[in-house]
Amino acid sequence: MEPEEISEHHSAPVRYKDRYWLHILLFLVTIVTTVFAGGQMVGRYDYYEASNTWTTIIGIPLNGAFLLDGLRFSFSLLLFLTVHEFGHYLVARRHHIQTSLPYFIPFPFNGIGTFGAVIRIRERIPSMTKLFDIGAAGPIAGFFVAVLVLLYGLITLPPLDYVMDFGEHQALQSHIEEFGEFPSEIPDHPLSENSTVLVVGSTPLYWFLTQFFDDVPPLWEMYHYPFLFAGWLGLFFTAVNLLPVGQLDGGHMLFALVGPRWHRVLARVFVGFLLISGGIGFVTDVGPSISEAFSDWISSPAVSGTLAPWVVLSAIMIFYLQRIFNYNTPVVVASLFGVMGLIAVLSWNPRIVDSFGYSGWLFWCLLIVVLIRVDHPEVEEMEPLSPGRKALAIFGLIIFALCFSIKPLYFV
Repeated sequence: MEPEEISEHHSAPVRYKDRYWLHILLFLVTIVTTVFAGGQMVGRYDYYEASNTWTTIIGIPLNGAFLLDGLRFSFSLLLFLTVHEFGHYLVARRHHIQTSLPYFIPFPFNGIGTFGAVIRIRERIPSMTKLFDIGAAGPIAGFFVAVLVLLYGLITLPPLDYVMDFGEHQALQSHIEEFGEFPSEIPDHPLSENSTVLVVGSTPLYWFLTQFFDDVPPLWEMYHYPFLFAGWLGLFFTAVNLLPVGQLDGGHMLFALVGPRWHRVLARVFVGFLLISGGIGFVTDVGPSISEAFSDWISSPAVSGTLAPWVVLSAIMIFYLQRIFNYNTPVVVASLFGVMGLIAVLSWNPRIVDSFGYSGWLFWCLLIVVLIRVDHPEVEEMEPLSPGRKALAIFGLIIFALCFSIKPLYFV
């Protein structure tokens, strides 16, 4: 569930009506965008051409095998999103909290065809218990669906010759023909020196499950396997929703478990952790291009080759830290020295850079400090959680640890 939109508290409750036509329309459009994204992502174009299975939809000729691959991906991903959001919806209704049906967000330009789904909480949630129940229901329900999709993908893995249907994979195909297994490292691309490969990050749970199956594709080829990739995306979205900050589901659970004081501390520690990872990735991934750009303006090699990326990164960190610490200048300055010092020290170790540096977290931190916010708003009734709910909160934190990857999606 995305950060909720909540209305001001009214003495008399306002009754809302769902626009069913809008929810249905967004869902149908999201099916279309995810089917086409899935078919393109799987990308078995040699097989599509050879299969000669064509169908016509509203006068447009389409390959049946392409649609089938897309439907496998779309059904799996939308099943996860639907169960996740209806977990929130049903528990909110059970607690008599007015909320909308899920709004699915189609988006055909990001590779997977959607930005997920969201519900709107239409009134302030009055108690800690209700807040916890609503926040926990979505990610926990969605987590089990993601695991089931992932297991189904592993159980139904196609044989190794499945990769022979991929175009522009000659090096991979040659390795499999010669050795009968996937390579341990990404092979050189046979067609272009400047080509890039999408790599998804392993998570503790994904790694554990794959130990029980043979011929599991490497992480840089997983997107060709629609059930596997949809299951991995389920784990990824679960981890994102369980980030222990602000009004994300993980923020709700942490707030209810430890209270506002410790939530403020732990949320800032976690965002600092993401900033350090993002900073290390920035100076190693983006730094060289910044140095090159500055060299056109500044003749000094010391500035253009060394200092420029750090100056830019320092400005970025000041922007984040001011918002994280509410413009408390002494705390911002001390935090800036601490964060930049850790980035500088850790960037000297190539292993840490490869395993921990991920510039993408700077984007996610931007969403956190601008939209989600680090702090959680107060709740009217701050009653302590029951023992059962405390156990469920700990289980949610365990789910987050199992699903989280420090480098979830990147190109090499």
